Amino acid sequence: MSHPIPPKPQPRPDRVSLLEYGRRFRADILSAQPARLYRAWMAEFRTPFFRSYMMNDPALLDLVLKDRPDDFPKSDRIREGLAPLLGRSVFVTNGEEWKRQRRIIDPAFGKGRLREAFPAMKDAATAMVERLSEGVHEIEAPASYAAADVIFRTLFSVPIEDRLAADVFRHFRDYQRTQPLLNPAALLPWPRWVPRLHRRRTLAAARAIRGAIAALVERRAVEIANGTAPDDLATKIMTFADPDTGHRFSPEEMVDQVAIFFLAGHETSASTLAWALYLLAMYPQVQTRVAAEAALDWDAIGLGDMSRLPVTRDVFRETLRLYPPVPMMVRETTRPEAFRGRSAPKGAQIVLSPWHLHRHERLWDRPDAFDPDRWQTEAGTESARAAYMPFSAGPRVCTGAGFAMAEGVLLLARVIGAFEVTPVGAPPVPVAHLTVRAKDGIHLHLRPRAAV
Repeated sequence: MSHPIPPKPQPRPDRVSLLEYGRRFRADILSAQPARLYRAWMAEFRTPFFRSYMMNDPALLDLVLKDRPDDFPKSDRIREGLAPLLGRSVFVTNGEEWKRQRRIIDPAFGKGRLREAFPAMKDAATAMVERLSEGVHEIEAPASYAAADVIFRTLFSVPIEDRLAADVFRHFRDYQRTQPLLNPAALLPWPRWVPRLHRRRTLAAARAIRGAIAALVERRAVEIANGTAPDDLATKIMTFADPDTGHRFSPEEMVDQVAIFFLAGHETSASTLAWALYLLAMYPQVQTRVAAEAALDWDAIGLGDMSRLPVTRDVFRETLRLYPPVPMMVRETTRPEAFRGRSAPKGAQIVLSPWHLHRHERLWDRPDAFDPDRWQTEAGTESARAAYMPFSAGPRVCTGAGFAMAEGVLLLARVIGAFEVTPVGAPPVPVAHLTVRAKDGIHLHLRPRAAV
């Protein structure tokens, strides 16, 4: 059964001036988008300074992300906004540098690693349930805390209450709403001579985060030297040598990578968990199905038992469709190209938007409806193959996608197994900060669920 949900932010009229679009874009990139983009295969934006192409055609997505990814690197303009925090992390690099980084990072997330990390995820989920209580909660806050706890337990084998971990989390809260993941410099690229400015608060928070991460990395380096380091993700990454070059990450390089692990692994998971809880609060009949699945002996559950949560998994997948954590991605042409009969010059911006793809009127049946069961139908599967990419796609697919899915399903099941959630106040309005968050938070009432 499908369920209507509060619609996407009201799209703007199809025709507005560039100045008006820029003003709306700075306020909120989601509601600034014209309605036609939810049904167009491609849209071209032209100014005297640049050209930008938003692509919704599945064939073009495959071209950019899978068939010729080296010809469409990540735009340097993305890095300009995030460099104070991420440095030269795997999220922003291209070419041989990016390939070398992935050769070192990917084995840490390879086959069997999720099974090893699952007990730490379980501990974080238990801690989240124990922290929650009956009453009204702005649920994004505990979701963020729990997702950060998972990161620190799986990466450094410490809970979020560890002093350095707590410092990273505290400073990140200062950072997250001052620096959007996508900014006008990314999607409306101004000429190179226009100065790029960062808010002082953003820079200060980034320095504080990197300082705390550097201390975590230094502490782990000492443990590795002493032979006392736990066999967790940080140890694996810090001690693994690139099989092609023998290179190992320096402490500075490791700080860059931990920064993106924290941003991507914590912020995206927290966003999706909060929206999933909201959707289940809106639709108690689906919540009841998830709660029935969650009536398990959690002390005895292992990773293999996650297959016993198919409805929960479909709810989480549907939440990723409706509220993709990273709403837009930007690539750049390295040579002149032709897209759907239109010429694109070298240096043109290519915008790939999960936000539009996942709600595209020509790709999905009832695109704005909450329908977890669509994932069990042939039509839903076909749409997913063509237009579902919450973790990107191709060689640059998120290396931690499997971790994120296991974590999200686990946390969602644990919370709904312990509490009945109901909505409070006006429907939340999605806006894009570092990820898709609610403009004024997501307020839910939690009531302990009666034991079955």
